[in-house]
Amino acid sequence: MRSLVYLVATSIDGFIADIDDGYEAFPFEGPEAAYLTAEFPEMIPTHVRTALGFDEPNRRFDTVVLGRRTYVGGVEQGVVSPYRHLHQLVASRSLETAEGSGVEVVGDPVATVRELKAQPGGDIWLAGGGSLAATLADEIDEIILKIHPLVFGAGIPLFGPLGAPRRLSVTDRRGYESGFSIVRATWA
Repeated sequence: MRSLVYLVATSIDGFIADIDDGYEAFPFEGPEAAYLTAEFPEMIPTHVRTALGFDEPNRRFDTVVLGRRTYVGGVEQGVVSPYRHLHQLVASRSLETAEGSGVEVVGDPVATVRELKAQPGGDIWLAGGGSLAATLADEIDEIILKIHPLVFGAGIPLFGPLGAPRRLSVTDRRGYESGFSIVRATWA
């Protein structure tokens, strides 16, 4: 059965984007970037792959689910089909269609993810945002946090309201001299 994996960068105070929905403060460099690129080549957007001549095959994921704000942020920068190497889904109640070819808008992300999980294929990458992560919390099988030694103070939280605290069980932890760490966890 396929898994839904919330793989996302976060500040140490739990924000996946700053107050203006920006994530440019998250550096992608050094040995941590090399590890992530080797482990999850799918997370490199298509336009960056093209510019770098990067053509690694997908290893784990064949589908990506994005929240509307995450998708629209890319569109505003001219990136209308960010992950052409994956099946791209945008969860939104307000968008009717996406601007990019190969990008599908879904109104019920829970039903869509459940349907996808019942089908054969690779895992499903939940790339953001925080409200969508809260909506899909019961469907998330693994959380992989790329924790940067940054403090935003405000912005888009890792999760929107969950109703009650939820305990995680850490399954792996990897730290780097830069202060960056990768934490893998599942719901306890």
